[in-house]
This record gives sequence, C-alpha cells and structure tokens, in this order.
Amino acid sequence: MISYDIVVIGGGPAGLAAAVEAGKCGGVSVLVIERDRELGGILQQCIHNGFGLHIFKEELTGPEYAERFIKELNELNIEYKLNTMVIDITSDKVITAVNPKDGLIKIKAKAVVLAMGCRERTRGALNIPGMRPAGIFTAGTSQRFVNMEGYMVGKNIVILGSGDVGLIMARRLTLEGAKVQLVAEVLPYPGGLTRNIVQCLEDYDIPLLLSHTVVEICGKERVEGVVIAKVDENRKPVLGTEKYYPCDTLLLSVGLIPENELSQKAGIMLDPVTGGAVVNESMETSIEGIFACGNVLHVHDLVDYVTEESKNAGRNAVKYVKSEISRGGPKMIAKAKKGVRYIVPQVIRLDNIDKAAVLSMRVDNIYKDSKLVVKIGDKTIKEIKKRYLRPGEMERITINKGALSEASDSVISVEVSEVV
Repeated sequence: MISYDIVVIGGGPAGLAAAVEAGKCGGVSVLVIERDRELGGILQQCIHNGFGLHIFKEELTGPEYAERFIKELNELNIEYKLNTMVIDITSDKVITAVNPKDGLIKIKAKAVVLAMGCRERTRGALNIPGMRPAGIFTAGTSQRFVNMEGYMVGKNIVILGSGDVGLIMARRLTLEGAKVQLVAEVLPYPGGLTRNIVQCLEDYDIPLLLSHTVVEICGKERVEGVVIAKVDENRKPVLGTEKYYPCDTLLLSVGLIPENELSQKAGIMLDPVTGGAVVNESMETSIEGIFACGNVLHVHDLVDYVTEESKNAGRNAVKYVKSEISRGGPKMIAKAKKGVRYIVPQVIRLDNIDKAAVLSMRVDNIYKDSKLVVKIGDKTIKEIKKRYLRPGEMERITINKGALSEASDSVISVEVSEVV
C-alpha cells in the first residue's frame, strides 16, 4: 500500500485547482487520480471561449483554461495517475484503484478531495416512448465526438433540454453545417445561462420552445423524426398539441447528476436536493478529512466558481493534514427558505472562517425585480436587489465574518422577496 498526505480524485477543473492549491501550501505530498487519458476533464472538449473571466480576467477556451492549471501542477511536481479508475473509498481514507500499468492498487491518504464531476442524464432516465434507433446522443457525448474525435453526429437535429452544453452544441453544429431545427424545454424557463441563449440560439435564429417536450422517437435503425408536444403546469403532455419534426439526430441536454457513488460507498451524507455531499465552510464532508468540490458537490454554471471553491477545498485539506482545522467553537446551519432550492455550504463553523463565508445557491423559479434576503434567525443582515433571478444561474452571497460573529442565532437563511 502506498501513502500520500492528500489524494485528489478527479483531474478536471475542480481536481486540478484543489491539487495546485494544496501544492502551493507546501509541506504535503499530493496525488491526482484521473480515469481519462489526459488531465483537464470536460474542459478539453469545450473549445469555445468564455472561460476565465473571473479568475484570469481574460477570455480563454476550455483547453487553454485547463492548460494553465496543468502547467502549474507540473511546475509543483505534483504526481498524477492517468487511465486510473477509483473503485472504492473507505471511511478511513483507503482508496482502491485500478489501471493497466499498476493493476489493482491501494492508496492510504491522510486527506481526500472528491472532484469526480458529474454525468449527463440519459434517455433511459426520461422514458421517452419509441424504438432504440441510432442518432440519440447526450449533448456532452456529441461535443466530444465533434470537437475531439472529428465525427459529425448528424445533419438534421432536434435538441431536447436547454442546458448550457446543449445550447453550445446548437451553435457548434450549426457552424459545422448541420440544421438545428429547435430546442425544446419542458420547463417554462430556459436551463442555461442568458448569454448562451442569446449567443447560441437567438444569434442563429434557432427557436426555443418552452413548456414543450419529446413524446415519441420515430425510426427503427436511425432516428427519422420526433413528436413534440406542449406540456401543462405538471409537465404532462397536452393532447392535441403534438407535432412531428423529421430529423436524423436527437441531442439530450436534460440535466447533470453529481458522480457520488464513491461518496456513498464511503458513507458520506448527501444532500437530497443537490445530489452532492453535505459540507461545511472548509468543503469538508460528514467524514473528517474527506473534502468535496466542483460539480460532484453541486452543479455549477461557471468554471471560475468551480476553481474558487476547489482552491478552498485544497487549502483546507492541507490544514486538516497539519491539524490546523478547529473542531470546536460556534457553528451555524444554512437553510434555504422561500424561493431558494439549496445553499452550499450547509454548515458554517465560525472559527475556520478567515474574513468571510461565501454561500452558493440556486433559486426555484424566475423572479423579476426581487431581492435575496439573508437572515440570522429573524434578523435581516443583508439584502441584495436583483433585476432577474433564474434557476439556470447560480447566485453567490458573501457574508463578512463580523456579521456572523455577532449573531445570536445558529441558523442563517436565504429567501427570495419582492422589492417593495
């Protein structure tokens, strides 16, 4: 059995940022384990720009963004294993992994950072009637085929779901000469960022049908068409609204699921809303010394926010190894109230906050001319006016340590309120 101070599981944007930050802190041995053939994760297939505006104050493509961290990783001489699949983690931080070179290996870690990312929801989760023809892809799979493998997935395309990857692929496939007929979204609001709605659909005259879904896939060997219908407020198809669209390809951009099977094996407590771990201000899970960050914790819309969160996890993993994390002192529970789906972190221990705590959250609907109200107990400590609040865009609120230290209640909550 080999040993390291910190083992980071996942070599995507979250894992890279956590490992680099841990390496910069110094005095610890760090290993990154990545199941793919290269570091960078999903960023390697995201060849469009728009990354790095917050972190680097410039626009980068996904591979350029990843390369900056890979370069730092190598400069810090941080070890990594590629083509390596982690198959088990125990609560005492023993990791079992396998790869073609080493075979089955066991690694003992003093601290573990979970950065496995997320996976796409597939057709099987949607139960769409029809045969099982070729030509049905998740948006991320089609992105890899087109951008990395050099294959076109189709010529006449319908996209179900308005997640960011689906929107970006609508533009990408249009630029490659395909006809993207429309994007159908079962919800009454789009799931992706506003900038992607504008730059990927409106700029290319691709219709977005809200409150619509695919109710049948036609074709036996290859997709020949789909039937799309309007849905009611319960997301049930409305009879008589069906319309047939001939196409050879259906892309699915219908949600992301954090990859938390390993977390469950370790006995980590998961949040039923996010699908990720319940964490404290240090990004530490319910098991001491195991940290989580990035999309395995909750699905992000900007990689810059993944980086900031993951740096926090890497920094605190080093503190844990060096026994610098406080276990006592006052703590607060974060609760999502009216209009807010969830808040991360769920627990805040005041002794481990340097200057401020950052709360990340998503709202449950579209709100106009409203505000986010932060309360400790019944006392309002902060209000942030918002022209628009959308479920597709994550909100972040910074709370100064002073405001938390002066609190007389142990519950901090956030809710959506109308601007009077």
